Amino acid sequence: MELKKMREMTDIELNTELSKMKKELFNLRFQHATGQLENPVKMRELKKDIARVKTIIREKELAKVQG
Repeated sequence: MELKKMREMTDIELNTELSKMKKELFNLRFQHATGQLENPVKMRELKKDIARVKTIIREKELAKVQG
């Protein structure tokens, strides 16, 4: 997902997307543990996307506090 697109999302949309990404990461980890994961790079990319979403959520929280 593009960073610009993430920044335009509302708090609710970001939290929904974060939840969806965490579920997907769980499934990828499960596939990796059972040896069924074909593309392990996808796990790394998904972890980075989760971090990006969390960063944007935190930036929005700080912007609200500062005014």
